[in-house]
Amino acid sequence: MGIKMTIPFTCAVVGASGMVGGMFLKILEERNLPIDKMYLYASSRSAGTKIKWKNESIIVEELNENSFIGRGIDVVLFGAGSTVSKLYVPMAVEAGCVVIDNASYWRMEKNVPLVVPEINKHTLYNHDCIIANPNCCVVPTVMALKPLLDNYGLKRVVVSTYQAVSGGGVKGINDLENTLGGFEPEFFPHSIAYNAIPHIDVFDEDGYTGEERKMIDEVRKILQLPNLLITSTNVRIPVLNGHSLSINVELERPFELNDVKEIMKNSPSIVLYDEPEKNIYPMPIIATGTDDVYVGRLRYDRSCKNGLNMWVCADNTRKGAATNAIQILESLLDNK
Repeated sequence: MGIKMTIPFTCAVVGASGMVGGMFLKILEERNLPIDKMYLYASSRSAGTKIKWKNESIIVEELNENSFIGRGIDVVLFGAGSTVSKLYVPMAVEAGCVVIDNASYWRMEKNVPLVVPEINKHTLYNHDCIIANPNCCVVPTVMALKPLLDNYGLKRVVVSTYQAVSGGGVKGINDLENTLGGFEPEFFPHSIAYNAIPHIDVFDEDGYTGEERKMIDEVRKILQLPNLLITSTNVRIPVLNGHSLSINVELERPFELNDVKEIMKNSPSIVLYDEPEKNIYPMPIIATGTDDVYVGRLRYDRSCKNGLNMWVCADNTRKGAATNAIQILESLLDNK
């Protein structure tokens, strides 16, 4: 570990005026971390505005090459995009900061831990001051898969995601509101109102999108299964918040469904929400505003040996993004 954490510590948030940055601040306040000073950075469009945090009104500064120099900042939470992270994360590290980055740019770098604390917290302690936060659908996927891996082994995984517009940030939310009002889309390639768009990120030569590649690569890295047979299809749907996932798993060993339910029930940060006869199953509206991963619709897949189906929901702005990053920070503090 490159830098030892001090308590209290000085923190900075990059992308403070955006959706993820705003959620960073909300969760930091909720969890009352021992922060003695906070710096907020964003683009020139937001520079000069004020954001209330705790009992302070903090002025947002424009992010530039001098933002992290001489300020004694211990931790920087990056909630902007990959272009910003590529340029400014090395500057923050050079200035002596530990970076927890929500963008995708650093995730697959060999020496950068990609962390879900409930699963692979141990990888944190060999970082070179950059720690990556996984994709917002990868987090609930690995949370649901890890108990199965530990108990039965994984042979093959098929994940279909149904992703809320908030995964596209404020622009995604605006597009839903505007197209519901009959206006043309400005952010998504088609109207998201009353629609489902099987297209998130750019397509590659094999017909997969960047989002689907992230699912495959990041799940393999977090679970330390580089040869895991896994495929994914990602769909944007007209839901405001909360991602849903249909996960089909072929396990290596036989299982009893009741045993799997008990294992899920006893797994950290998982809520078994599975009483279909009472119309109880995970939904985005249930997961929104929480930090848990909801698992339900557990049933045998009789089309293959040792097959299992499940339906998973999580708040993509919280556990899928900001909460997981703050839990990484808490893990660093625990190892101060």
